[in-house]
Amino acid sequence: MTQGLIAVLLSVALPTATFAAEKVAGYEVKYSGGSLPDVKTGHDLTLFVGDSLRLTSKKTEELSIPASAVTDLSYGQEVHHRIGTAAALAVVSLGVGALVAFSKSKKHFIGITWDDNGKKGGLVLQADKNEYRGVIAALEGVTGKKAVDTDEGAKNKNK
Repeated sequence: MTQGLIAVLLSVALPTATFAAEKVAGYEVKYSGGSLPDVKTGHDLTLFVGDSLRLTSKKTEELSIPASAVTDLSYGQEVHHRIGTAAALAVVSLGVGALVAFSKSKKHFIGITWDDNGKKGGLVLQADKNEYRGVIAALEGVTGKKAVDTDEGAKNKNK
């Protein structure tokens, strides 16, 4: 009987504790420019996505806006060849330098614009390639906005 009572209490207490401890998703991003005057380009930030979007820098909150204030979301990639790295490696090993010169790297960017009761702004964040799609999905989910692929316009122009 005592074991049954403990089992019932635990089955009620554990899910309640889990929901109470639920945290807002946090993503490591880099600031690439926009409406944050005190933040320099390339600065590491954490983006928390929930009822509001919060950008923090270590322990300082840089921005907090309601998710409902977001007006547009966009995303895109920047692809460039690693010529500088290849040149440096070519000094040491010509073969490795040549291989690196033919490789490409991609940077993944996310744009957010908002209008919070007349306070308009926007910014661009660089996300890690492994979290890029997750950040976009989280932003789309809380804002109700569909992110626009800025690379699609460039692809259609070149056709």
